[in-house]
Amino acid sequence: MSSQTFTTELGEHPVTLETGRLAPLAGGAVTVTSGDTKLLVTATMSRDTRPGISFFPLTVDFEERLYAAGRIPGSFFRREGRPPESATLIARLTDRPIRPLFPKKMRNDVQVIITPLSQDEKHQPDTLSILGASAALTISDVPFGGPIGATRVGYVDGQLVINPTLSQMEKSQLDLSLAGTGDAILMVEASADGVEEHILVEALRAGFDAIQDTIRTQHEMREAVGKPKREYQLHGVVPDELVETVRQRASGEVEEAVYEAADKESRDARVRELQDQLIAELEEAWDTDTIKEALSNVMRDIIRRRTIYEGVRADGRRPEEIRSLSAEVGLLPRAHGSGLFTRGETQVLSVATLGTPREEQMIDDLSPQEKKRYMHHYNFPPYSTGETWPLRGPKRREIGHGVLGERALLPMLPDEDEFAYTMRVVSDVLSSNGSTSMASVCGSTLALMDAGVPIKAPVAGIAMGMMKEGTDYQILTDIQGLEDHIGDMDFKVAGTREGVTALQMDIKIGGISYELLEQALGQAREARLQILDVMTETIAEPREDLSAYAPRMTIIHVDPKKLGAVIGSGGETVRSIEEECDVNVDIEDDGTIYIAATSGPCAEKAQAMIQALTEEPEVGQIYTGRVARVTNFGAFVEILPKTDGMVHISQLSDEYVENVEDVVSVGDEIMVMVTNIDRDGKIRLSRQAVLEGWTPEEARAADKPSGTRSRR
Repeated sequence: MSSQTFTTELGEHPVTLETGRLAPLAGGAVTVTSGDTKLLVTATMSRDTRPGISFFPLTVDFEERLYAAGRIPGSFFRREGRPPESATLIARLTDRPIRPLFPKKMRNDVQVIITPLSQDEKHQPDTLSILGASAALTISDVPFGGPIGATRVGYVDGQLVINPTLSQMEKSQLDLSLAGTGDAILMVEASADGVEEHILVEALRAGFDAIQDTIRTQHEMREAVGKPKREYQLHGVVPDELVETVRQRASGEVEEAVYEAADKESRDARVRELQDQLIAELEEAWDTDTIKEALSNVMRDIIRRRTIYEGVRADGRRPEEIRSLSAEVGLLPRAHGSGLFTRGETQVLSVATLGTPREEQMIDDLSPQEKKRYMHHYNFPPYSTGETWPLRGPKRREIGHGVLGERALLPMLPDEDEFAYTMRVVSDVLSSNGSTSMASVCGSTLALMDAGVPIKAPVAGIAMGMMKEGTDYQILTDIQGLEDHIGDMDFKVAGTREGVTALQMDIKIGGISYELLEQALGQAREARLQILDVMTETIAEPREDLSAYAPRMTIIHVDPKKLGAVIGSGGETVRSIEEECDVNVDIEDDGTIYIAATSGPCAEKAQAMIQALTEEPEVGQIYTGRVARVTNFGAFVEILPKTDGMVHISQLSDEYVENVEDVVSVGDEIMVMVTNIDRDGKIRLSRQAVLEGWTPEEARAADKPSGTRSRR
């Protein structure tokens, strides 16, 4: 097939979609180009189905290639290995809007692979990845309900900017990525500097309008080069006859199990008991998995009907009601800060650790970011849901939830000039029944405040849900796990009392209107304020003092030209300071030096040693120096490391001096004043000036190469 090119617009930037040139054996392949950023995106479906699974096996991978930016990987092997965090986030961002658009009962493997071929410093690859995935699927033989479009929206100087460049994003108060069909928005991911809800809605409207041209272009591609969609086999289809049998047999018991159970554990136990009874009664006519699926369908229909039309939720709450809340701080005696946040049966323990600048995370990927000083790590152990599975490090979901919590707090963290620490928060989910990611935001705020981090304002998060049938719907505040599973929307909102700092939305249906979004945002704000009230009752503001086990940070600034004296040959000098004073010293190229110590005297000693190495002698300044050499006309005194001056015999005392050694010897420590520094840098000193209390002006006036040996 010959190459064909299609051009569309995203904001002020043209985007080119090309197919037929690369990867001809893939199910569908396109290159997406904006500026000098170019991605190859392929979409392929397996010939055979994967029987025995209850989910659609879609895989999306962002295969980072550092050659795209003209770089060699920094690892020992000098090749790409495990995907970095940024690649995982782009893969997740691409997966979320396309996943709802595949046939629900299809079980063929579908794999989307995104490979960056070229990366400039202007155009970001994430929303281009979504566009490329949609285009590749649209022209492929894979059954797909797209196309979709995607873009980023910024908010710079009070104006919304569509598809902003990286330099524009540095000034933006909002970083919002969205994806949608021609009819509605499917996915939203945003971080913000506490913007108000109405700005978010305006940004969503602007972004949705902006993606329509990219969707029209993909329709043109499908008409021009699209392959016929492949036939596929449906799996997990439950016969209507069985569903009706289960409904008639067990509807009453399902309602009792769901609405009369005291908690998730007892509800699950009653449902399992009912499930076993149905299997025993119906297993001669139907297989076990089909019976389980039929019961699941009946339970889903009952819960959705009562929620939408009666406003009664599975645990008896009203649609806008939050579960019971509690917050604690200071649980762990040796941790720098800790917070425990509980909402219903969801419980998260967050622990904050403060470190030195050298402990910042170094970034080795295609993004322009080289390091970060705040890290939020989220862990979801199997016991949190009463299950077991192998522990093999963080999964994609854990990485994504960790970064969502990180973005929620990032705008509220103090500037580095104010608080130079590296900060890490680990959120361990101890119990999970809905929205652990937003609970981790609350726990992180508690832990940071407990650690004494001067955050600008507390941040809380809440997960919203929705169930919708036709024009009837209910927006649900604080969804639990069951509602998330059978609902139509997962809408997470984090922020302060003033505005939103992070937002993430996924839709399982065709889309959602702006009116519903506005209602969900308004309901989320009310819930957020309730949660903040509980948190601030526990700890109203950051602690004034850091933990006794946290390092104390002292910041000094020196002439960058003097850094060599501090570092020493091969780092010898700075290491000796660290060892002698029991401190950590971090040095920046601009002359900023951070001294981290667990005690004040250690920091003061290290600071004095560094200042002595970098200090420039000043006329009129008094120093305590060591006599390094004695001559018949005076003594040479080292007033600073590797810096000495001469005290003439006439300036050694406030009385007549016959011989220099009558007053000082090599190794003595004496106090002297600098009286002159000539053009060659030679320094003249006076001990007489110190003994008689001269002013700097008197010292300058009396300074002579030779002359009277006493002012008297």
